[in-house]
Amino acid sequence: MLAFLGLLLGTLRGAALGISAGLAWVELAQTSNFEGYSDVLMFFTFMPLGATIGGIGGALLFALLTMRDDAIALEREPVRGRDR
Repeated sequence: MLAFLGLLLGTLRGAALGISAGLAWVELAQTSNFEGYSDVLMFFTFMPLGATIGGIGGALLFALLTMRDDAIALEREPVRGRDR
């Protein structure tokens, strides 16, 4: 279940980063905006690529966290008083 959550969150974050990378590419490369070419480049190239990479990375990260769940302390043990 955590791997699916990682896939979902990674896809959303990757898509946002893909749009940002597309905007940067359009500005740096001075891509023509004739008939919306720069928008098509950004939303049909960079966004799906970022979403794919982010989804796979998020799913792998959360799956790794799930496998290492026994090694990660989620709850702290209560501190015992000193013996007097």
